[in-house]
Amino acid sequence: MIPEDLRYTAEHEWVAGDGTASVRVGITHFAQDALGDIVYVQLPEAGAVVAAGDSLGEIESTKSVSEIYAPVAGTVAARNDALADTPELINTDPYGGGWLVEITPNDPTATDGLLTAAAYQKITEG
Repeated sequence: MIPEDLRYTAEHEWVAGDGTASVRVGITHFAQDALGDIVYVQLPEAGAVVAAGDSLGEIESTKSVSEIYAPVAGTVAARNDALADTPELINTDPYGGGWLVEITPNDPTATDGLLTAAAYQKITEG
C-alpha cells in the first residue's frame, strides 16, 4: 500500500508531482490506519504560504488529533473541500479522493529531498 510513484515524509505525508508545478499532498495509508476513523479535517485556505515542516492543519480521529505538516515550502494552491463533509475519504481513499492540499513549491527541486517509496517502507517497518 505504498505507491512507487509518490514521495514521502517521515511524518507520513505523501507528495504527488515532481515540483515543477503544484504538488498534491495527503497522508499515507499507514497514517490513516494508525489514526482510525477520521471525523474532522482542518486545512489552510488557498493562498496560504507554508514552510517545509510547518503545520498545515489538523486531522481529528476517534482516537486523537494529529498535525499535518507541509512537505515542501510554497503557496497552497487548493484544498480538498470535499473533506469538510466527508473526512472519511482519507480512510477509504488516502491516495485518491482523500488528498488534502495542493502546494505550488517555491523550489522546483523541493521534492528531491523527500523519501522514496522504498525508504518510506523502511520507516513503517520500524
